[in-house]
Amino acid sequence: MEDLVDATFWRGRRVFLTGHSGFKGSWLALWLHQLGAEVTGYALPPPTDPSLFEIARVGELLTSIEGDIRDGQRLAAAVAAARPQTLFHLAAQPLVSESYADPVGTYATNVMGTINLLEAAHRCPGLDSIVVITSDKCYRNRETGQDYEETDPLGGHDPYSSSKACTELVAASYRDAFLRPENGPRLATARTGNVIGGGDWAAHRLVPDLLGALAADRAVELRHPDAVRPWQHVLEPLAGYLRLAERLAQSAEYARAWNFGPALADCVTAANLAERFIANWPTGGHWHGIASPLPHEAKLLHLNTDAARQMLEWLPRWPLTEAIRHTVAWHRHWLAGHDMQAFSRQQIEHYLRTPLPTA
Repeated sequence: MEDLVDATFWRGRRVFLTGHSGFKGSWLALWLHQLGAEVTGYALPPPTDPSLFEIARVGELLTSIEGDIRDGQRLAAAVAAARPQTLFHLAAQPLVSESYADPVGTYATNVMGTINLLEAAHRCPGLDSIVVITSDKCYRNRETGQDYEETDPLGGHDPYSSSKACTELVAASYRDAFLRPENGPRLATARTGNVIGGGDWAAHRLVPDLLGALAADRAVELRHPDAVRPWQHVLEPLAGYLRLAERLAQSAEYARAWNFGPALADCVTAANLAERFIANWPTGGHWHGIASPLPHEAKLLHLNTDAARQMLEWLPRWPLTEAIRHTVAWHRHWLAGHDMQAFSRQQIEHYLRTPLPTA
């Protein structure tokens, strides 16, 4: 199998990255800079304080533009000025709970924001690959225990999930109507499960809540201890996005939807995840369930990743045990005052040196 990421492809490549101030976007910006890409980021200010963007000094590694993807005119001007060859679209309203509080803003950002970006992109000369990040929650989840494939029906109980299904439909329409291989860049969408890793402080997310409680020697409170999620380290899907963009630049065969998720063994309950984090925390800890004040979220969700494994030769490298260990290590190094840009780079290098699984 070839190297997971082709550094030669990315060296000097102009990349436009929306959402670079967020958790996943900051990790991707770090990785792209490490590969030698020339990155332009477009995003609102970091959504949390602290944030990976500030702590790892991501802003010094790229051209950072503060802007809202709902502002189509400003976004189009930024894309045109950057003249990207590859575009990654990560900017979004990413929280189920927030989508109940602000459904209009969620749809405006996740759906119209994507339309604004694709309007700019299909008029951009020299652009050969677009990767739009959606979510595993875009599927019509009946919680039957089946692994969802890319051809399964889309849907969404809550506004966030529904907005991601809408984003998939928008992307497919633009691909068919405006981004045919002979007319413009190739577009793919990526559907990812729950990601963990250092530098995530988002509200109402399990791992940030876990790490905050453990560091403060408080009991970990779980709103949905029996909920099963496909947990994976943030570098796993990012590796998939990079590989996908490389392949898109070569062939229209890859212009489709893709699932990037962990092995079935790493789809565990929130309670199981909490126990594993507690086991990795030096002083230990304990958890208890609480009544959730938050609205409905699906309790069971699995992804089928056969297509990515077979066609992209993408495989997860870090099982959940390793993902938790590296997440805890990052957080403890941050608490100890280390240089987190350097430590984050080290984790990326360590990930790339990890042997691929044999199965």
